[in-house]
Amino acid sequence: MADLNAILDDLLRTVEQETAQVRAGHLREAVRLSDAKIALSRRYALESARMRAAQAIVERVMPNALEALRLRHETFHSVLRKNLTVLATAHAVSEGIIRGVSGELARKQVPSTYGATGRANTPGPKASQPLAVSRSL
Repeated sequence: MADLNAILDDLLRTVEQETAQVRAGHLREAVRLSDAKIALSRRYALESARMRAAQAIVERVMPNALEALRLRHETFHSVLRKNLTVLATAHAVSEGIIRGVSGELARKQVPSTYGATGRANTPGPKASQPLAVSRSL
């Protein structure tokens, strides 16, 4: 039980740090936490499985400990939801930037002409140039 609580503390702290780094726009620092978060998640899953296997014994010996762990787990879920929201927002913003850059490049590649209706022609899907994005930060 002590190991599970310690792992949960470390995981909670890592997720909160990642959330703060992404919110602040420090994506390189946030990516550096990825390996630690993965390792802690694995350890947490393994230790949780061990705890479930011994749940009957733990309930007899320390009945209040499991309830305290459930409450901490709910707190962790709340922090994790916030983290996922921040990550989804950062993803949406970066996708919007990429789409904007791609659209602007496509617009600049097509000559500025007017159609039969007197309105400016917009670039078609075939007019856009491939856009390469480096995923390494």
